[in-house]
Amino acid sequence: MVRVDQPDWPVVLANPAFQSISTDKVLKKPFADVIEDLAGREFALEVSETVRSQQETSLPIEANSREYLLALRPLCLPGDSDAPFYVAFWRSGAGAGTVQGAEMHHALLKAKRRIRDLSRDDPVTGVLNGRAFADVFEHDWAVAARENGKLSLVMFTLQDFDAYLDVFGRHATDSCLRRVGQAIRRCLRRASDVVARPDGHRFLVLSHASDADGVHEFAGRISTAVRELGLHHPRASDSKFVTVSSSVSVADISKEESDARGFLERLLAE
Repeated sequence: MVRVDQPDWPVVLANPAFQSISTDKVLKKPFADVIEDLAGREFALEVSETVRSQQETSLPIEANSREYLLALRPLCLPGDSDAPFYVAFWRSGAGAGTVQGAEMHHALLKAKRRIRDLSRDDPVTGVLNGRAFADVFEHDWAVAARENGKLSLVMFTLQDFDAYLDVFGRHATDSCLRRVGQAIRRCLRRASDVVARPDGHRFLVLSHASDADGVHEFAGRISTAVRELGLHHPRASDSKFVTVSSSVSVADISKEESDARGFLERLLAE
């Protein structure tokens, strides 16, 4: 069981049966980190999106050479409008009935996940689209408000984007955007960090880090990673490769006069 009304969603309860899946002590550890240790970063990102959206679902997962179903369910206390807890059930794939039945069930789950992804992902880059990012940001803003926390946003802008499009055309530009988006995603430090493409030539990263110097250093690492892709750009103004500029905004939620949507709209309008 995890607390989703606290930063990093700490694990607050784990029964002894969990030791057969993970021998590490998990109490007080971030839930996304526990999932990442078990099944990798991509799966942890998917679980994080489910928790953020307050969904109830089941996901197939392989850990220690065995197949399980991870069932996620929000738990609301009386009088709560949002679920302060999330519970995760681990079911062994061995008990899923016949092999054919289990395969069909997993295929249906994967199809369900794919349909959800199509509505939330930017079709060019595979990162979140602007609408899905706004939903994530509003949820995390509400959690930060209860905890008197801070949220950090970093905007990355592709330099001389129109010139790149003029030289190489739409298809190559889409490939460039996709590679830049994935480079940014690889630099994210935790599964609770997210990246989106809100419009044509910009990417937006949400981080729960509150130290401004640390966030600027984080932005610098991402800018370096994009530069090291070595994507040729003959009309770039300051180099011959695709680069990004960055701007950092750290929101102290308790001191903000606007709500989450207003803050995000103001940032995107700059």
